[in-house]
Amino acid sequence: MSALAITAQVAVIGAGAMGAGIAQVAAQAGHPVKLYDNRPGAAAQAIAGIDRQLGRLVDKGKLQGQARETIIGRLKPVETLAELADARLVVEAIVENLQVKQSLLRQLETLCADDCILASNTSSLSITSLAAGLERPHNVIGMHFFNPAPLMALVEIVSGLATDPALAHALYKTAKAWGKTPVHTRSTPGFIVNRVARPFYAESLRLLQEGAADCASLDALLRDAGGFRMGAFELTDLIGHDVNYAVTCSVFDAFYGDFRFQPSLVQKELVDAGRLGRKSGQGFYSYAEGAERPPASVLQSAAKVEHCVVEGHLGVMQPLLDRLRAAGVSVTERAGKGLLRVGDATLALSDGRLASQRAREDGLSNLVLLDLALDYATATRLAIGCAAGTCPAARDQAVALLQRAGLQVTAVADLPGLVVLRTVAMLANEAADAVLQGVGTAADIDLAMCAGVNYPCGPLAWAEHIGVDYTLRVLDNLQRSYGESRYRPSLLLRRSNANGGRLHD
Repeated sequence: MSALAITAQVAVIGAGAMGAGIAQVAAQAGHPVKLYDNRPGAAAQAIAGIDRQLGRLVDKGKLQGQARETIIGRLKPVETLAELADARLVVEAIVENLQVKQSLLRQLETLCADDCILASNTSSLSITSLAAGLERPHNVIGMHFFNPAPLMALVEIVSGLATDPALAHALYKTAKAWGKTPVHTRSTPGFIVNRVARPFYAESLRLLQEGAADCASLDALLRDAGGFRMGAFELTDLIGHDVNYAVTCSVFDAFYGDFRFQPSLVQKELVDAGRLGRKSGQGFYSYAEGAERPPASVLQSAAKVEHCVVEGHLGVMQPLLDRLRAAGVSVTERAGKGLLRVGDATLALSDGRLASQRAREDGLSNLVLLDLALDYATATRLAIGCAAGTCPAARDQAVALLQRAGLQVTAVADLPGLVVLRTVAMLANEAADAVLQGVGTAADIDLAMCAGVNYPCGPLAWAEHIGVDYTLRVLDNLQRSYGESRYRPSLLLRRSNANGGRLHD
């Protein structure tokens, strides 16, 4: 089955922000589009809003005036469902309620042609459940856009148990023809993005609850070291804590209370207090007029360091040596187990153990653990965690060395895996489990996380970069430290590690 013909009638039900955005995408791709909403006049108002948005693009020189008129000319508001009878594809973007959506789909089945594609933009409901009880469940599919639909590239093409595979391939091609980045996924809780992304929020929330550092510092580390566009606290403030918390609860419940998806008491308290983020004026940060964002904490050291010793290969941290040499630091290399020594301090990349535990088990004095960075050649900030008993002078020497490399240094409490490393390991772990369970391919899952939530690197590609064996070690150490199933490594990581460390085919 090929992509929808450009002349095929598309219908969108729901004229809110998402429905209007989907209608705009289809119209810009060349389709005639009917927009319906059960609120009188809402569809016409939505089209007027699209016209204003396109007008701003014209004013900026990003769209020709004639193109604007052509796109708006393809959009038609309708006042009854019966007017959608000629649609080849209907996309519903109404309230996230299973019974309401099922009722709508039953009505559409009686109105539209037998081969009409009935697509749901649901972000959390089962496509299998939506199709259950219909006469033609094979025609029902998920087409999950991300907000704002005209700007966000990703579309998850979600197949339920009864969905015709040919239909999924046709909608995949259609989304691609609309200029989107589609991925195939199976109808399981959260699909790809809303499932795999849970650890990004969960680990920061847990670190905050355990006193690792303040919100601004944890956010800055995910941005400046991890390469994420936003930290977890500023992102959940933007999404809205009521929305983000509800999705987490939905996924947690759908997985029968699996502690990997356990909601946070910290976030629940914000929701209970009505501190929903930007839209309420207060979340983790204040959005009152004139309010200033608190700065991230930065350690400063006046210690003078001109020389360091590298014992063995530093793995992904190796680019730090080039930065140190470029700054005029003398680097001596000798055999060893991947340690960096300066003065009395011993520096090492975290492996998921507490710094104090590792110092005791490995016989390392004045141990300072370093966090993961997306790219040690370009990172501007790095977290450190010190073992109990590390003397202040040794910590200062470690900080001074990292300052020489051009890094801002943020201290966090001695917690397993620090910040970026444990977040990336958990994202990779969830992505690996999604592959193992047939939710999507490794390539599609990595693509979805980059295109859907702007991750700087796909979680599985990131695990391959730092080493599947290392990722597995970090998770094993996290699980030992906490004693919780939350951190249990995916069987796919263990299998991949035993077979050469490749997660992509």
